[in-house]
Amino acid sequence: MMNRAARPMAIAVNMNLINISEENYPEVSRIYEEGLQTGTATFETVIPNWEKWDAGHLPFGRIMAMENKTHLGWAALSPVSSRCVYGGVAEVSVYVSDGARGKGVGEFLLKNLIAMSEANNIWTLQSGIFRDNLASHKLHLKCGFREIGYKEKVGQLHGVWKDNVLLERRSKIVGI
Repeated sequence: MMNRAARPMAIAVNMNLINISEENYPEVSRIYEEGLQTGTATFETVIPNWEKWDAGHLPFGRIMAMENKTHLGWAALSPVSSRCVYGGVAEVSVYVSDGARGKGVGEFLLKNLIAMSEANNIWTLQSGIFRDNLASHKLHLKCGFREIGYKEKVGQLHGVWKDNVLLERRSKIVGI
């Protein structure tokens, strides 16, 4: 009998991308809520409405993975600062629905997000990941991010202090 770690990963092979919009934001919210329920995805505890979510993300790099008519996950870029010197730096968010985890959806999203970021002159992507979110940490490393440090007990989620591991990816084609 094979143990869980030795099983081959089932890959979702017919994925395509759509842009996130107000019309499909309910699916983004649903997947985001599933991420919140894990307790390892974010310090947020409330799903923002469309207007707040829209205002907090860059106008490009807002994508959702689909397979047939099923929404599998989403990824988006947020500005890290309003200062012009950080105009080429963005923060990454990647969320995969419960039923699609472990099928390559996160990698599909993150690789496409990287390509979109570079097409829009982003030279550095960064991510802060809870120390206990091993799947997200592994995904980012697989997609070319490197660990640059951590913030110890940077915030509390439901009364529990959480560390944030800091990762970044520097483009090899933009800002060189």
